[in-house]
Amino acid sequence: METRVDGRLVRGDQTRRAVLGKAVEIASVDGLEGLSIGRLAKELEISKSGLFAHFGSKEELQLATVRAARRIYVTAVVEPALATAPGFSRVWALSECWLDYSQRRVFPGGCFFAKASHEYGARRGPVRDYLAEVNREWVQLVEQTIGEAISLGELEADPAQLAFELNAYYDSANLASLLHDDDGAIYAQARHSIRARLESAATAGTALPWRSGRSR
Repeated sequence: METRVDGRLVRGDQTRRAVLGKAVEIASVDGLEGLSIGRLAKELEISKSGLFAHFGSKEELQLATVRAARRIYVTAVVEPALATAPGFSRVWALSECWLDYSQRRVFPGGCFFAKASHEYGARRGPVRDYLAEVNREWVQLVEQTIGEAISLGELEADPAQLAFELNAYYDSANLASLLHDDDGAIYAQARHSIRARLESAATAGTALPWRSGRSR
């Protein structure tokens, strides 16, 4: 009996992972409103009743999709950036990892959270609240990273203002690249703009990471 139960749990977990993998792809292109249990059941060739048992409602499916996208985002952007030592280099690494994540189309529709935030920014409810929480979490990380560089004497800036500006560069590059089917020139422009802004905030004598051959 225990073996049969364990087998069902494993299969159930595999099904949920497959569903959420497909859901984040769809939502990054068609938005969270583009998700439905019926559509996912058809594309994955599994029963609607089985999918309903995993999520129960469209809203819960949407929330689970955002949570899944957050995990992917952390793996693609946050973890590699945090592998860099604190300071100016980590601020630059966050930018590099973010632009690389968008340019590689980790999500086929570009940044998942840019798409979902535009879609739900003016709405109210649990999905919008969770998206806002994820956004705050990200902005706080950028501000904290900038604050570390300031504490080390490598930057002179207002952390909140600089974080706002860096995120504006990221979002602009992501949107423009989608609109113009561009996977190179626009990101090069974004990197140039980010480098110029960070250079303007760097203190005298700060080692700039792109001078060591790590820029693009």
